[in-house]
Amino acid sequence: MIKSKGYAASQARAALAPYAFERRDPRAHDIVIDIKFCGICHTDIHQAHGEFPNSIFPMVPGHEIAGLVTAVGSAVTKFRVGDKVGVGCMVDSCRTCPQCQKGLEQFCASTAIWTYNSRDKDGTPTMGGYSDNLVVDENYACRMPDHLPLGACAPLLCAGITLYSPLKHWNAGPGKQVAIIGLGGLGHMGVKIAHAMGAEVTVLSHSPRKEADSRRLGADHFHATSDPATFNGLQGRFDLMINTVSAALDWNQYTRLLAVDGSFVVVGIPDKAISIEAFPLILGRRSIGGSLIGGIRETQEMLDFCGRQQVTCDIEMIPIQAVNEAYERVLKSDVRYRFVIDMASLK
Repeated sequence: MIKSKGYAASQARAALAPYAFERRDPRAHDIVIDIKFCGICHTDIHQAHGEFPNSIFPMVPGHEIAGLVTAVGSAVTKFRVGDKVGVGCMVDSCRTCPQCQKGLEQFCASTAIWTYNSRDKDGTPTMGGYSDNLVVDENYACRMPDHLPLGACAPLLCAGITLYSPLKHWNAGPGKQVAIIGLGGLGHMGVKIAHAMGAEVTVLSHSPRKEADSRRLGADHFHATSDPATFNGLQGRFDLMINTVSAALDWNQYTRLLAVDGSFVVVGIPDKAISIEAFPLILGRRSIGGSLIGGIRETQEMLDFCGRQQVTCDIEMIPIQAVNEAYERVLKSDVRYRFVIDMASLK
């Protein structure tokens, strides 16, 4: 077994604290990663607070992992010692179902094995990236862009792919009007990636204070949703709207802003059911959809795209000792736009 150390929640809503544990010895197709950086996702907080079913404690969160390969199993072909690699939200899946065969492991019909708060095929609880190392099958790791800062690329493994996947699936690009609802950890990546794809990008944010940031990140237009005139003036405008907000918005206000055949895509999860009116959808053949992350193949595609387009996340680097304070700040939306833990602080 490989000795590991990190920060864990001992029970729901407990402060994260130093924690020693063990990871499996590398199997034939495994690589060992020296974790250099790990982003903090809002989902980490939900999980550590026990807000998802069947939580497993102690819990080491973290699924925006970037580091260097330090060892490889005997059958590894994709990576060598010294390579820059990343691991996102999942570390395995059944590999045989139709979804896995199509490279859509995130929708595995059996169960995707998540990077933490999940169970490996042998029943061992998975532990995430708020730690010094990781052992993972080479088929669930991705190659990171060589020429971009590794820390600023770590959140691409969740925030980046969460926005890239729907933007690609719903054909964002030149000639398309794309709206990003909310400018946070997810939304700011949506702006950057949609802009890099060549779409005309609009940010819809409750706060007028985010206009300057929106334009700096690549938005062509900005509208404050706190202004009622926004919803009157933009009706029928957008081919694609991506809602990154987890608060319970009135989706009916937004579906009226879709063009004919436009799509309203949800990536933020509200904490209560949303009532939808059918009439605005019927009138414009409009659609409501949802998107999760991407499969491993698409995640690598996203990383390669970001490498070519020089797209990284806007981050605030912190030592791991500040993780509990960072959680509080995330809940207050007090970060521009993603915290990343420098794992050198754990040494």
